[in-house]
Amino acid sequence: PKTNVVFLKVHKSASSTVMNILFRFGEMHNLTFAFPLNGGSQLFYPRHFMAKFVQGFSPGSAPQFNILCHHMRFLHPEVQRVVPSTAVYFSILRNPVQLMESSFAYYKGTSSFSRARSLEEFLRQPYRFYNPKVADSHYAKNLMTFDFGFNPDGDVTPKRVHLMLKAIEASFDLLLISEYFDESMVLLKETLCWDLDSVVSFPLNIRDSSTRSSLSDSMVEKIKRWNRLDWEIYTHFNKTFWERIDRDIGRERMQQEVRALQRRQAELAEICLQGRGSVAPKEIKDSSLMPLQYGNAKILGYNIKQGLDKKTEHMCRRLVTPELQYSSALYKQQF
Repeated sequence: PKTNVVFLKVHKSASSTVMNILFRFGEMHNLTFAFPLNGGSQLFYPRHFMAKFVQGFSPGSAPQFNILCHHMRFLHPEVQRVVPSTAVYFSILRNPVQLMESSFAYYKGTSSFSRARSLEEFLRQPYRFYNPKVADSHYAKNLMTFDFGFNPDGDVTPKRVHLMLKAIEASFDLLLISEYFDESMVLLKETLCWDLDSVVSFPLNIRDSSTRSSLSDSMVEKIKRWNRLDWEIYTHFNKTFWERIDRDIGRERMQQEVRALQRRQAELAEICLQGRGSVAPKEIKDSSLMPLQYGNAKILGYNIKQGLDKKTEHMCRRLVTPELQYSSALYKQQF
């Protein structure tokens, strides 16, 4: 199994679920995490990543961290100072249309979105609300482009798009697609030589459907145009994702692997969860398992079955512990 991993946690792309997978693997194998200074939850995002943002980093020594997975704005040379050169770099992408809809609900309080009554109103005249000079404007346009370290307001020329895609390909070993989450986890498992249980998960940090809004065809087109750089990233790497599956695994074996993953997930839901699925925030009984509620989104969580033996209870709890609580528990263990 590969134990040195860099995960670029792209906002609103099932990345909290992936982070839980990395937390569990790291904890089980006693690996060191590159935590933000003082145990924060982000590596001084939205600034470009710097090695000095990592707790315990010492400039003179060889890279000494196994897993880097907290929110950062990617900057490859600085990341290389923190993790060994053998590290596998990966990230997960999401269709920019759904990403924008999700961001509008989640980051409603930011400067670009707070005055717009609806996403539709924002898209009608985005520059009435959006000012690229304001510090939190990146949530409103080409958010994936921004997280990968590029200028979200850059001109969309073929040359620029080509250079950006080439730069991402040069830095990352694997780009996953959140719409094909199970296939992505199989691909991750194969790439990292991990076992099935290491990539099983329950969806974390997901919204209650009551806070999702449906999008008309014209809005979909407007979102694609507004997030054109993100759209270029997404369509390119969606294509390479399937090419890689065809080359390394094949569709038939992929289907078998996905079924095995889903079976195991259903087994674990049966073992661990009351009601076998997620519940609304007000129904979460254990406050230590309450996910952060943010913006206009209602973030779902889980209840664990009562009366489990200690070992099972520990495993189940790890699967459903929200990112902030898990991160701070691991931080305390490490420091």
